[in-house]
Amino acid sequence: MKVIIIGGFLGSGKTTTLRNLAKHLIGKGHKIAIIVNEVGDVGVDGETISSSGLVTKELTSGCICCSLKISMELTLQNLIEDYEPDVVIIEPTGIAFPLQIKEHIELMDLGEVSFAPVVSIVDASRFGVEWKQIPRFIESQIKESEIVCINKIDLVDSEGIATATQMVLGINPDAIVVEFSAKNADEKFERFMDLLTGESEIHQDREDMNSIEASGVGAYAGEYSITSEAMHSDKVTTMLVHLLMDIKDKVKQINPEFIGHVKISFKFKEGLVKGSLTSSEGEPVVEILDEKGDGGEEHLKFLSAVTKVPKEELVKIVDECIQSNLKKEGLSFEKISFEVHDKPNLITLDI
Repeated sequence: MKVIIIGGFLGSGKTTTLRNLAKHLIGKGHKIAIIVNEVGDVGVDGETISSSGLVTKELTSGCICCSLKISMELTLQNLIEDYEPDVVIIEPTGIAFPLQIKEHIELMDLGEVSFAPVVSIVDASRFGVEWKQIPRFIESQIKESEIVCINKIDLVDSEGIATATQMVLGINPDAIVVEFSAKNADEKFERFMDLLTGESEIHQDREDMNSIEASGVGAYAGEYSITSEAMHSDKVTTMLVHLLMDIKDKVKQINPEFIGHVKISFKFKEGLVKGSLTSSEGEPVVEILDEKGDGGEEHLKFLSAVTKVPKEELVKIVDECIQSNLKKEGLSFEKISFEVHDKPNLITLDI
């Protein structure tokens, strides 16, 4: 079994990269499973990835390079016993240290396991701001990577791409740097996939760190049950854009240059829509992931994790914005209470 670890700061494009990578590997005949780690109590990416027809396990309420090491071991053991994948892709939270995860897995009794080179993804459109906000954390992620992906090159000019690449090589001159836009499965992205056929040779030369504390990021996640009447995907898309803009405007009042990731998924009778915001200067990105729907339980899930905003302020902002926008649409809703846990949720799907 080969393990691929795709790290990178919040909002850098890990999930999009992972989805396209998994589809490529399935097309090559591999049996894929995915472990998604969310720092909040509610997972958002597991649902959006599983909409592509991929077997996914979610680990929430912590970081798999710190507090969820035992849960990750149990998850991997269960995957091997129940599903027997030949490739496992791990998407850690954006405030994890990918090399630390690799080192922990190497100590587990999992049989024959090999590792692809450790990957970190960088958002070319906001790398300068990331460096300004949390330089030591970003430096650690890049230093401990064998492949660094300069992502979202479609959002910046050639000078911006060159600057990001030079900064990365200044931090880690031994890294292999690839430049692409993860949403485009073109020849640049294929070069990245070819590099993953190699073997990892890097090893950790420091003691474990608590990545959540090191990042200085506050996080808040949750879920609302929704009752809607004939909501169409276009209407949901518009609502999520307004909702994310409201959150952005209020967070900017506390930290005008915030970076991070605010993710919202809205599941309704007719489908699934995901919204995303990654910085104070960015615009909301909303995508329709499923236009068929299954008529099942309707809900809104969210994860917010941003720099230099106290958690109590973030909680207040996010809840107020969600509730006000749901009320504007005339939707009935109820916030779901749950017990904090660190057990994975298995989403069973056919590939």
